[in-house]
Amino acid sequence: MNVTVVKRPMTPGVRLGRVSFVWRPRIALVTLTLTVAAFLVFCLSIAVGDFPLGLPRVIATLFGGGEQVDQFVIMDLRMPRAAAGLVVGIALGVSGAITQSIARNPLASPDILGITGGAGAVAVFLVTMSGGAAAAVTGSVGLSGAALAGGFLTGLLVYVMAWRRGIDGFRLILIGLSVSAVMEAITTWLLVTADIRDVARAQAWLVGSLDNRSWDEVGVALWGTLAVMVVVVCVGFQFKPMHFGDDVAAGLGVRYSLVRAVLLLCAVLLAGFAVSAAGPVPFVALVAPQVAMRLTKSPTPPMVAAGLTGALLLIGADLVARTVLPVSLPVGVVTAAIGGPFLVYLLVRANRR
Repeated sequence: MNVTVVKRPMTPGVRLGRVSFVWRPRIALVTLTLTVAAFLVFCLSIAVGDFPLGLPRVIATLFGGGEQVDQFVIMDLRMPRAAAGLVVGIALGVSGAITQSIARNPLASPDILGITGGAGAVAVFLVTMSGGAAAAVTGSVGLSGAALAGGFLTGLLVYVMAWRRGIDGFRLILIGLSVSAVMEAITTWLLVTADIRDVARAQAWLVGSLDNRSWDEVGVALWGTLAVMVVVVCVGFQFKPMHFGDDVAAGLGVRYSLVRAVLLLCAVLLAGFAVSAAGPVPFVALVAPQVAMRLTKSPTPPMVAAGLTGALLLIGADLVARTVLPVSLPVGVVTAAIGGPFLVYLLVRANRR
Protein backbone atom coordinates (compact mmCIF):
# COMPACT_ATOMS: atom_id res chain seq x y z
CA MET A 1 0.00 0.00 0.00
CA ASN A 2 1.38 3.37 -1.02
CA VAL A 3 1.29 6.08 1.60
CA THR A 4 1.53 9.70 0.57
CA VAL A 5 2.88 12.14 3.15
CA VAL A 6 1.65 15.68 2.70
CA LYS A 7 3.93 18.30 4.18
CA ARG A 8 2.06 21.35 5.31
CA PRO A 9 3.96 24.64 5.37
CA MET A 10 4.93 25.68 8.85
CA THR A 11 3.93 29.06 10.17
CA PRO A 12 7.04 31.25 10.00
CA GLY A 13 8.52 32.47 13.24
CA VAL A 14 10.43 35.63 14.07
CA ARG A 15 13.13 35.92 16.70
CA LEU A 16 14.34 39.21 18.18
CA GLY A 17 17.11 38.41 20.63
CA ARG A 18 15.61 36.23 23.35
CA VAL A 19 12.04 37.00 22.25
CA SER A 20 10.40 34.94 19.52
CA PHE A 21 6.88 34.97 18.15
CA VAL A 22 4.86 33.50 15.29
CA TRP A 23 4.34 35.68 12.24
CA ARG A 24 0.77 35.51 10.91
CA PRO A 25 0.38 37.81 7.89
CA ARG A 26 -3.42 37.93 7.99
CA ILE A 27 -3.55 38.99 11.63
CA ALA A 28 -0.87 41.62 11.00
CA LEU A 29 -2.70 42.99 7.94
CA VAL A 30 -6.08 43.12 9.71
CA THR A 31 -4.51 44.79 12.76
CA LEU A 32 -2.85 47.41 10.57
CA THR A 33 -6.11 48.04 8.71
CA LEU A 34 -8.03 48.41 11.97
CA THR A 35 -5.40 50.85 13.26
CA VAL A 36 -5.72 53.07 10.20
CA ALA A 37 -9.54 52.87 10.25
CA ALA A 38 -9.70 53.71 13.97
CA PHE A 39 -7.39 56.70 13.48
CA LEU A 40 -9.45 58.03 10.54
CA VAL A 41 -12.74 57.65 12.42
CA PHE A 42 -11.12 59.29 15.45
CA CYS A 43 -10.11 62.28 13.32
CA LEU A 44 -13.53 62.38 11.67
CA SER A 45 -15.20 62.45 15.07
CA ILE A 46 -13.12 65.52 15.93
CA ALA A 47 -13.80 67.19 12.58
CA VAL A 48 -17.61 66.94 12.82
CA GLY A 49 -19.38 69.60 14.86
CA ASP A 50 -21.01 73.03 14.88
CA PHE A 51 -17.69 74.42 13.63
CA PRO A 52 -16.79 71.90 10.90
CA LEU A 53 -13.14 71.14 10.21
CA GLY A 54 -11.55 69.20 7.41
CA LEU A 55 -9.58 66.01 8.06
CA PRO A 56 -6.27 67.59 6.88
CA ARG A 57 -6.67 70.41 9.42
CA VAL A 58 -7.45 67.96 12.20
CA ILE A 59 -4.47 65.71 11.38
CA ALA A 60 -2.14 68.71 11.08
CA THR A 61 -3.28 70.03 14.47
CA LEU A 62 -2.86 66.64 16.12
CA PHE A 63 0.75 66.55 14.95
CA GLY A 64 1.55 70.02 16.28
CA GLY A 65 0.48 72.25 13.40
CA GLY A 66 -2.74 74.15 12.75
CA GLU A 67 -3.88 77.63 13.64
CA GLN A 68 -4.63 78.81 17.15
CA VAL A 69 -8.39 78.57 16.70
CA ASP A 70 -8.02 75.01 15.41
CA GLN A 71 -5.93 74.05 18.42
CA PHE A 72 -8.55 75.48 20.78
CA VAL A 73 -11.50 73.75 19.08
CA ILE A 74 -9.71 70.43 18.66
CA MET A 75 -7.56 70.08 21.76
CA ASP A 76 -9.80 71.79 24.33
CA LEU A 77 -13.36 71.24 23.11
CA ARG A 78 -13.50 68.05 21.05
CA MET A 79 -10.46 65.99 21.93
CA PRO A 80 -11.68 64.80 25.38
CA ARG A 81 -14.78 63.22 23.85
CA ALA A 82 -12.90 61.52 21.01
CA ALA A 83 -10.09 60.40 23.35
CA ALA A 84 -12.64 58.96 25.76
CA GLY A 85 -14.18 56.95 22.94
CA LEU A 86 -10.77 55.66 21.88
CA VAL A 87 -9.64 54.67 25.38
CA VAL A 88 -12.97 53.19 26.44
CA GLY A 89 -13.32 51.23 23.20
CA ILE A 90 -9.84 49.72 23.52
CA ALA A 91 -10.35 48.90 27.20
CA LEU A 92 -13.71 47.20 26.60
CA GLY A 93 -12.45 45.30 23.56
CA VAL A 94 -9.42 43.88 25.36
CA SER A 95 -11.45 43.17 28.50
CA GLY A 96 -14.00 41.22 26.48
CA ALA A 97 -11.26 39.30 24.65
CA ILE A 98 -9.70 38.24 27.96
CA THR A 99 -12.95 37.12 29.60
CA GLN A 100 -14.10 35.23 26.50
CA SER A 101 -10.74 33.50 26.21
CA ILE A 102 -10.70 32.51 29.88
CA ALA A 103 -14.28 31.25 29.89
CA ARG A 104 -13.92 29.81 26.35
CA ASN A 105 -17.38 31.17 25.67
CA PRO A 106 -18.36 34.04 23.34
CA LEU A 107 -21.03 35.20 25.77
CA ALA A 108 -18.52 35.97 28.54
CA SER A 109 -18.07 39.72 28.69
CA PRO A 110 -18.03 42.38 31.43
CA ASP A 111 -21.70 43.07 30.67
CA ILE A 112 -22.74 39.46 31.19
CA LEU A 113 -20.44 38.87 34.18
CA GLY A 114 -21.94 41.79 36.11
CA ILE A 115 -18.81 43.96 36.23
CA THR A 116 -20.40 46.93 34.50
CA GLY A 117 -23.58 46.37 36.51
CA GLY A 118 -21.65 46.59 39.76
CA ALA A 119 -19.89 49.74 38.63
CA GLY A 120 -23.23 51.27 37.70
CA ALA A 121 -24.86 50.32 41.01
CA VAL A 122 -22.12 51.95 43.09
CA ALA A 123 -22.15 55.08 40.92
CA VAL A 124 -25.93 55.37 41.16
CA PHE A 125 -25.71 54.92 44.94
CA LEU A 126 -23.24 57.79 45.10
CA VAL A 127 -25.51 60.02 42.98
CA THR A 128 -28.84 59.21 44.59
CA MET A 129 -27.82 58.83 48.24
CA SER A 130 -25.21 61.56 48.54
CA GLY A 131 -27.37 64.53 49.43
CA GLY A 132 -26.05 68.05 49.76
CA ALA A 133 -23.27 67.21 52.21
CA ALA A 134 -21.43 65.08 49.65
CA ALA A 135 -22.14 67.19 46.57
CA ALA A 136 -18.44 67.76 45.98
CA VAL A 137 -17.75 64.04 46.05
CA THR A 138 -20.35 63.37 43.37
CA GLY A 139 -18.48 65.39 40.80
CA SER A 140 -17.21 63.80 37.62
CA VAL A 141 -13.96 62.54 39.14
CA GLY A 142 -15.69 61.20 42.26
CA LEU A 143 -18.28 59.44 40.13
CA SER A 144 -15.55 57.85 38.01
CA GLY A 145 -13.72 56.62 41.10
CA ALA A 146 -16.91 55.14 42.52
CA ALA A 147 -17.63 53.31 39.27
CA LEU A 148 -14.09 51.94 39.15
CA ALA A 149 -14.32 50.69 42.74
CA GLY A 150 -17.73 49.13 42.09
CA GLY A 151 -16.55 47.29 39.01
CA PHE A 152 -13.44 45.97 40.78
CA LEU A 153 -15.35 44.74 43.84
CA THR A 154 -18.03 43.08 41.70
CA GLY A 155 -15.44 41.34 39.56
CA LEU A 156 -13.64 40.13 42.68
CA LEU A 157 -16.93 38.81 44.07
CA VAL A 158 -17.70 36.90 40.87
CA TYR A 159 -14.21 35.40 40.79
CA VAL A 160 -14.34 34.25 44.44
CA MET A 161 -17.80 32.72 44.02
CA ALA A 162 -16.79 30.96 40.78
CA TRP A 163 -13.56 29.52 42.17
CA ARG A 164 -13.72 25.76 42.79
CA ARG A 165 -10.12 24.56 42.55
CA GLY A 166 -10.02 26.51 39.31
CA ILE A 167 -12.30 28.51 37.05
CA ASP A 168 -14.89 26.79 34.90
CA GLY A 169 -16.25 28.96 32.08
CA PHE A 170 -19.85 27.79 32.38
CA ARG A 171 -19.93 28.32 36.14
CA LEU A 172 -18.32 31.75 35.73
CA ILE A 173 -21.06 32.88 33.33
CA LEU A 174 -23.88 31.56 35.51
CA ILE A 175 -22.55 33.31 38.61
CA GLY A 176 -21.92 36.46 36.59
CA LEU A 177 -25.52 36.46 35.36
CA SER A 178 -26.77 36.05 38.92
CA VAL A 179 -24.59 38.87 40.25
CA SER A 180 -25.62 41.06 37.30
CA ALA A 181 -29.31 40.49 38.11
CA VAL A 182 -28.71 41.43 41.75
CA MET A 183 -26.87 44.62 40.75
CA GLU A 184 -29.66 45.58 38.37
CA ALA A 185 -32.20 45.05 41.16
CA ILE A 186 -30.17 47.26 43.52
CA THR A 187 -29.88 49.95 40.84
CA THR A 188 -33.62 49.86 40.19
CA TRP A 189 -34.37 50.15 43.89
CA LEU A 190 -32.05 53.13 44.21
CA LEU A 191 -33.72 54.87 41.26
CA VAL A 192 -37.23 54.22 42.59
CA THR A 193 -36.49 55.61 46.06
CA ALA A 194 -34.33 58.59 44.99
CA ASP A 195 -35.19 62.20 44.32
CA ILE A 196 -36.39 62.83 40.77
CA ARG A 197 -33.49 65.20 40.02
CA ASP A 198 -30.93 62.65 41.08
CA VAL A 199 -32.75 59.99 39.05
CA ALA A 200 -32.44 62.06 35.87
CA ARG A 201 -28.69 62.44 36.38
CA ALA A 202 -28.21 58.76 37.19
CA GLN A 203 -30.25 57.61 34.20
CA ALA A 204 -28.23 59.79 31.84
CA TRP A 205 -25.04 58.19 33.18
CA LEU A 206 -26.41 54.62 33.11
CA VAL A 207 -27.16 54.71 29.38
CA GLY A 208 -23.48 55.20 28.57
CA SER A 209 -22.40 58.44 26.97
CA LEU A 210 -19.34 60.37 25.80
CA ASP A 211 -20.97 63.79 26.21
CA ASN A 212 -19.21 66.45 28.24
CA ARG A 213 -16.13 64.40 29.01
CA SER A 214 -13.34 66.20 30.84
CA TRP A 215 -9.59 65.69 30.63
CA ASP A 216 -9.61 64.58 34.28
CA GLU A 217 -11.93 61.64 33.52
CA VAL A 218 -10.08 60.77 30.33
CA GLY A 219 -6.69 61.02 32.07
CA VAL A 220 -7.61 58.57 34.81
CA ALA A 221 -8.96 56.06 32.29
CA LEU A 222 -6.01 56.57 29.90
CA TRP A 223 -3.18 56.06 32.38
CA GLY A 224 -5.01 53.26 34.16
CA THR A 225 -5.64 51.45 30.88
CA LEU A 226 -2.01 51.85 29.79
CA ALA A 227 -0.75 50.44 33.10
CA VAL A 228 -3.04 47.41 32.87
CA MET A 229 -2.15 46.85 29.21
CA VAL A 230 1.53 46.57 30.17
CA VAL A 231 0.62 43.71 32.52
CA VAL A 232 -1.54 42.08 29.84
CA VAL A 233 1.34 42.16 27.34
CA CYS A 234 3.76 40.65 29.85
CA VAL A 235 1.40 37.84 30.88
CA GLY A 236 -0.19 37.27 27.48
CA PHE A 237 2.62 35.06 26.20
CA GLN A 238 2.03 32.59 29.02
CA PHE A 239 -1.70 32.59 28.34
CA LYS A 240 -1.49 31.23 24.79
CA PRO A 241 -0.61 27.61 25.78
CA MET A 242 -3.72 27.56 27.98
CA HIS A 243 -5.91 27.50 24.87
CA PHE A 244 -4.87 23.85 24.47
CA GLY A 245 -6.04 22.96 27.98
CA ASP A 246 -4.69 23.20 31.51
CA ASP A 247 -2.80 19.91 31.27
CA VAL A 248 -0.84 21.05 28.22
CA ALA A 249 -0.14 24.41 29.85
CA ALA A 250 1.09 22.71 33.02
CA GLY A 251 3.31 20.41 30.94
CA LEU A 252 4.90 23.51 29.37
CA GLY A 253 5.61 24.99 32.80
CA VAL A 254 2.80 27.56 32.83
CA ARG A 255 1.26 28.33 36.23
CA TYR A 256 -2.18 28.49 34.66
CA SER A 257 -4.13 29.31 37.85
CA LEU A 258 -1.98 32.36 38.56
CA VAL A 259 -1.97 33.50 34.93
CA ARG A 260 -5.74 33.14 34.69
CA ALA A 261 -6.26 35.08 37.92
CA VAL A 262 -3.96 37.92 36.84
CA LEU A 263 -5.59 38.24 33.43
CA LEU A 264 -9.08 38.15 34.88
CA LEU A 265 -8.07 40.90 37.30
CA CYS A 266 -6.77 42.92 34.34
CA ALA A 267 -10.08 42.42 32.53
CA VAL A 268 -11.99 43.66 35.56
CA LEU A 269 -9.76 46.73 35.90
CA LEU A 270 -10.04 47.54 32.18
CA ALA A 271 -13.83 47.34 32.35
CA GLY A 272 -13.80 49.47 35.50
CA PHE A 273 -11.69 52.18 33.88
CA ALA A 274 -13.96 52.14 30.83
CA VAL A 275 -17.13 52.49 32.90
CA SER A 276 -15.56 55.23 35.00
CA ALA A 277 -14.97 57.33 31.87
CA ALA A 278 -18.14 56.72 29.84
CA GLY A 279 -20.63 54.82 31.95
CA PRO A 280 -21.71 51.23 31.31
CA VAL A 281 -21.68 51.30 27.49
CA PRO A 282 -23.39 48.02 26.54
CA PHE A 283 -22.28 45.24 24.18
CA VAL A 284 -18.95 46.70 23.01
CA ALA A 285 -16.98 44.16 25.06
CA LEU A 286 -19.22 41.39 23.71
CA VAL A 287 -19.18 42.30 20.01
CA ALA A 288 -15.62 43.58 19.45
CA PRO A 289 -13.70 40.33 20.26
CA GLN A 290 -16.04 38.23 18.13
CA VAL A 291 -15.80 40.58 15.15
CA ALA A 292 -12.00 40.70 15.48
CA MET A 293 -11.82 36.91 15.69
CA ARG A 294 -13.80 36.57 12.46
CA LEU A 295 -11.75 39.21 10.66
CA THR A 296 -8.44 37.61 11.59
CA LYS A 297 -9.79 34.03 11.32
CA SER A 298 -8.18 33.32 14.67
CA PRO A 299 -9.40 30.42 16.85
CA THR A 300 -9.47 32.71 19.89
CA PRO A 301 -10.22 36.43 20.28
CA PRO A 302 -7.03 38.42 19.44
CA MET A 303 -6.51 41.08 22.09
CA VAL A 304 -4.91 43.80 19.96
CA ALA A 305 -7.41 43.47 17.13
CA ALA A 306 -10.26 43.28 19.64
CA GLY A 307 -9.15 46.53 21.28
CA LEU A 308 -8.93 48.32 17.94
CA THR A 309 -12.31 46.93 16.89
CA GLY A 310 -13.81 48.16 20.14
CA ALA A 311 -12.41 51.66 19.57
CA LEU A 312 -13.66 51.69 15.98
CA LEU A 313 -17.10 50.46 17.05
CA LEU A 314 -17.50 52.94 19.92
CA ILE A 315 -16.25 56.04 18.08
CA GLY A 316 -18.26 55.09 15.00
CA ALA A 317 -21.40 54.58 17.10
CA ASP A 318 -20.89 57.96 18.75
CA LEU A 319 -20.47 59.57 15.34
CA VAL A 320 -23.71 57.94 14.14
CA ALA A 321 -25.54 59.06 17.28
CA ARG A 322 -24.43 62.65 16.72
CA THR A 323 -24.83 63.07 12.97
CA VAL A 324 -26.89 60.37 11.25
CA LEU A 325 -29.86 60.05 13.60
CA PRO A 326 -32.48 62.83 13.60
CA VAL A 327 -32.04 63.35 17.34
CA SER A 328 -28.71 63.27 19.16
CA LEU A 329 -28.65 60.19 21.40
CA PRO A 330 -26.17 58.75 23.90
CA VAL A 331 -23.73 56.32 22.35
CA GLY A 332 -25.04 53.50 24.54
CA VAL A 333 -28.33 53.51 22.64
CA VAL A 334 -26.55 52.87 19.33
CA THR A 335 -24.25 50.16 20.72
CA ALA A 336 -27.27 48.43 22.28
CA ALA A 337 -29.04 48.51 18.91
CA ILE A 338 -25.97 46.85 17.35
CA GLY A 339 -25.15 44.44 20.16
CA GLY A 340 -28.67 43.14 20.83
CA PRO A 341 -29.11 41.42 17.44
CA PHE A 342 -25.50 40.20 17.57
CA LEU A 343 -26.19 38.56 20.94
CA VAL A 344 -29.23 36.82 19.44
CA TYR A 345 -27.02 35.64 16.57
CA LEU A 346 -24.50 34.15 19.00
CA LEU A 347 -27.26 32.38 20.94
CA VAL A 348 -28.81 30.92 17.78
CA ARG A 349 -25.40 29.82 16.51
CA ALA A 350 -24.56 28.15 19.82
CA ASN A 351 -27.98 26.45 19.91
CA ARG A 352 -27.48 25.03 16.42
CA ARG A 353 -24.16 23.54 17.48
